[in-house]
Amino acid sequence: MPKYAIIDVETTGGTARYERITEIAIVLHDGARVTDTFSTLVNPERSIPWNITQLTGITDEMVSHAPKFYEVAKQIVELTEDAIFVAHNVSFDYSFIREEFARLGYTYTRKQLCTVRLSRKVFPGLTSYSLGNLKQHFGIYADKSHRALDDTLATVQIFERILAAQTGKDSLKTLVNHGVRETKLPQNITLDRLHAAPEACGVYYLHDERGEVIYVGKSLNIRKRLFEHFADQSPKGEKLRAGVADFSFEITGSELVALLLESAEIKRLQPAVNRALRIRQFSACVFAYTDQRGYRCLAAGQRSKRNMRQLELVTDFPKLTSARAWLDSVRRQFQLCERLCHLDNREHACFHYTIKQCLGACVGEEPPESYNARVDEAMALLSRGLPGTFLLVESGRQEGEQAVVAVREGQFAGYCFIDAGEAYNAAELLEMAKKPYSDPDAARIIRGYMESGKGAKKVGL
Repeated sequence: MPKYAIIDVETTGGTARYERITEIAIVLHDGARVTDTFSTLVNPERSIPWNITQLTGITDEMVSHAPKFYEVAKQIVELTEDAIFVAHNVSFDYSFIREEFARLGYTYTRKQLCTVRLSRKVFPGLTSYSLGNLKQHFGIYADKSHRALDDTLATVQIFERILAAQTGKDSLKTLVNHGVRETKLPQNITLDRLHAAPEACGVYYLHDERGEVIYVGKSLNIRKRLFEHFADQSPKGEKLRAGVADFSFEITGSELVALLLESAEIKRLQPAVNRALRIRQFSACVFAYTDQRGYRCLAAGQRSKRNMRQLELVTDFPKLTSARAWLDSVRRQFQLCERLCHLDNREHACFHYTIKQCLGACVGEEPPESYNARVDEAMALLSRGLPGTFLLVESGRQEGEQAVVAVREGQFAGYCFIDAGEAYNAAELLEMAKKPYSDPDAARIIRGYMESGKGAKKVGL
């Protein structure tokens, strides 16, 4: 019979990586009745924001003599061992507990169930599935909302109603396994193996029966992504899984390192499924070539074997319209010729030459040397190169570790993992950083990641 640990936490804020737990409650349930209860305030070792105190009623004074998380960590592990972690919006509570354990150097992992998702399946048609609305709908009384024990006991009552519903048990099993049916899995891949995969950022590999890698992917949560692959019953999902007999993975912690490693591994291993997907997803490119007069020309076109063989690839795009839009943008920025960018099909002077916005490369008035210099600048922008020498620093694979991505003179120099407590100088880090594989897409990946504002700390050199 399954064992359920129904849990709620109160915290100092909404982001597990930066905030801390102030209160935790755990109610153990065997599917028929409550078997144990645990609740305590937790000293977050930082002040509680005023707005959080207003919401929960928990003050700095209340937690000042409460145990710190490490003092109750062993008890939490023992209470929840071999139990399914149940919570209302489980990703919130689970992420906070997992992060608290990560700070202690311990990997906390449990199967999970979300009573929000279950309630939507079992009680369709409600206007809201918040805990407050469900309490009101079912007439559940709780003395103190936004306090861990009261919210947990309310969740217990909702959970028991779900168990009593005709489809409840089927929904529970389906959601615990993320919709994956064990009978549909390859022989070497069991539900237990999938549940044992890390809930961490990294790169994963799908192997065929011979052990050959047929697909490489990146995910912020490797376990979740693997479950998604094996639960996807669409034709696309079936095609992706065709021939899969096993999986492996490499944890990176850093999303940027995962992106770089994924790209490099795809080029190194040439997995069959990735090749097909990449051609479909990045079917358009900007190419370059030199014409008979010595002028550097640019063109947007499809990723065909002929184009890839005869022309110089500048960069690729998911759609031809995107490639043409980018090309037209750099044409205007660098005052390039429309005809030499294949954006005007006139035989002689392009339209912009007639309105004095082209310097005349199309009719030979501007010499190739000066025109080609601007084309080189445009190509550098199109290829999304990197400025200067610098480091990008993110969280590493475990607590106390940092991932460092190095760029030397505009080129990706590699990455490494360092002890966050050690002092390193720039020269040491540049020397430590190693490339996983030579990858022409690395600069584009780094540039895009920096522009996304995802939080990598830039250290100039």
